[in-house]
Amino acid sequence: MIKKFIDKLLGKTAGGTQGKSRFGKRQEVPAEVHKIDPALVDERAKNVVTTLQQAGYEAYVVGGAVRDLLLGLRPKDFDVATNATPEQVKSLFRRAFIIGRRFRIVHVVYGRGREHEVIEVSTFRAYMDNAAAEQVAGNERTSKGELASMKHAVDASGRVLRDNVWGPQEEDAARRDFTVNAMYYDPANQVVVDYHNGIKDAQKLTLRMIGDPATRYREDPVRIIRAIRFSAKLAALGFKMEAKTVAPLIESSKLLADVPQSRLFDEMLKLLQTGHAIATVEQLNKLGLARGIYPLLDVVVERADQPFVKAALQDTDRRVGEGKPVAPSFLLACVLWADVRDGWAQRQEGRHGQRPQPPFPALQDAIDDVFNARIGDVSGRGKLAADMREIWMMQPRFDKRTGSTPYSLVEQARFRAAFDFMRLRADVGEVSEAIAEWWQEFSTADDVRRQDLLEQVREEQKVRQRVRVRETPAPKPRGGEPAARKSQAPDSEQDDEVEEVEVEAGAVPPDGEAVPRKRRRRRKPRTGGGGGAGGGGGGSAGGA
Repeated sequence: MIKKFIDKLLGKTAGGTQGKSRFGKRQEVPAEVHKIDPALVDERAKNVVTTLQQAGYEAYVVGGAVRDLLLGLRPKDFDVATNATPEQVKSLFRRAFIIGRRFRIVHVVYGRGREHEVIEVSTFRAYMDNAAAEQVAGNERTSKGELASMKHAVDASGRVLRDNVWGPQEEDAARRDFTVNAMYYDPANQVVVDYHNGIKDAQKLTLRMIGDPATRYREDPVRIIRAIRFSAKLAALGFKMEAKTVAPLIESSKLLADVPQSRLFDEMLKLLQTGHAIATVEQLNKLGLARGIYPLLDVVVERADQPFVKAALQDTDRRVGEGKPVAPSFLLACVLWADVRDGWAQRQEGRHGQRPQPPFPALQDAIDDVFNARIGDVSGRGKLAADMREIWMMQPRFDKRTGSTPYSLVEQARFRAAFDFMRLRADVGEVSEAIAEWWQEFSTADDVRRQDLLEQVREEQKVRQRVRVRETPAPKPRGGEPAARKSQAPDSEQDDEVEEVEVEAGAVPPDGEAVPRKRRRRRKPRTGGGGGAGGGGGGSAGGA
């Protein structure tokens, strides 16, 4: 009985063949076969592997980095797998941090600020039969107390809540998701260790799940999202998901309802910010998963063809491809801008029986409504929400290009993000292209050129906005009096008064409403020829 239990735990049958097939057959593929270019391997990842090996541990570059190296691509991230425990890894590096509860891993940090890089180090995990795991009735949040002392635990649906049992490399490979992500590369001897024919699948451009796909999705429903992400990333190279891997996706997607919202939110951002946002939307539609994964993702897919949102997705992909940083606040601000803009207009106009509001309070209330309806508490109303709010609140300030406003605006921490947002609005015709170009030049100009730009705006506004309004015209003649008798004054003296109305962009108070400044100027009548002050008066009387 005990032997059967142990065999079940290790995935063996009486004949011993099931264990062999489950863990695969170790193949060590030399450099002349896999042809990985060592120059593509990050030096810091090499340093982590070397440090661990010199301390007597096994260590390899693992996962997607090996897949990309096989395809001749330079990986953006490097992960390392080792038989050292998290505590042992941490002790070998000056800046190393153990993170996670569900999967305990170590982040080894190099550099500081924006230039820093994180090498993620995981310990080989044992392949555990879920039937032998400890079970809890709730999820991560409702069962925190129970899970605290558990190393391998599942919930009632079979979803793994804890997986921190260490084991040999062959078992670690079996518990990874896709064959092309389950290879190990040793940069020291340039050997690739492959248990599940990952190299062959990479050559055949096939994305295949290790083991039974339905069971693997049940163990961790987030693998559904990972399948979408990898298929989108590799689609441009011609990769396709194996039919058996695709078949359970739609049915298994119901399991995502039990995954914490914060984790789904993070996975959604990975879908949109890894440089393949447009391809991801295409895959979601192709696989029949356009709705139901995460509410905010539903909105992205629904609006992906709208010019503004499409431009934002394309811009995000471009920046990632160029190695530039991207912020989730910017992309989400673009996706939800239509809601903010419509709510803003509705409050200013006083629709649906509401009392009209001034522009800035109306914008603030519209933003609050969008956060409540679309974002909820998943962001913690922290930096993400604050950055989105700043991007939106700066938009009306771009209309004011006089006085000290331009100087103070370009000094704002989120100016560049807000400007890029406005630039996209200009690209789709929502804002004047000239305004976007003006701000582009002003933000990079020296003080002398900035003064020239401000003067240019003042002159343009005077020409464009000055409206000359004549005096109220005289009433029609009475009793058939000829129209020619409207005035007996000479033609040159008829225009005796001109009202000038001048509206300047500088006359915009904090609430955003322009206040016209009126100036009245009377022209003095010409002297001589009997056309004195009385002449003007006569004309006025005649008009009466």
